[in-house]
Amino acid sequence: MPRTIMIVDDAASMRGLIAMTLKREGYEVVEASDGRDALTKLTGKKVDLIVSDLNMPNMDGIELIKAAKAAPQSRFIPIVMLTTESQDKKKQEGQQAGAKAWIVKPFKPDVLVGVVKKIIG
Repeated sequence: MPRTIMIVDDAASMRGLIAMTLKREGYEVVEASDGRDALTKLTGKKVDLIVSDLNMPNMDGIELIKAAKAAPQSRFIPIVMLTTESQDKKKQEGQQAGAKAWIVKPFKPDVLVGVVKKIIG
């Protein structure tokens, strides 16, 4: 059974690009437009990994990590940040919240796939 990855980004074009990259590798994809939307879609759905942007309306990526790690059903889901933010301070904040990896946009598809495979196979 293929692994399911949730993509959280407020830009539909970016979600599409990430989804295309991951589907080509055989992963199933669920899309969410921000952190709040992601938490709603996590309920009752088995997700193996979350790839999230940092800067989004309603609930940003760091808030999403904290909320997901606080909820019993999503506590153990690894989260990868895929964002334009490259400052060490932001990376540390993400890492402290529980992010497994940090990829800076624009991303190379092989780098994203490599990180995903390293984390969930």
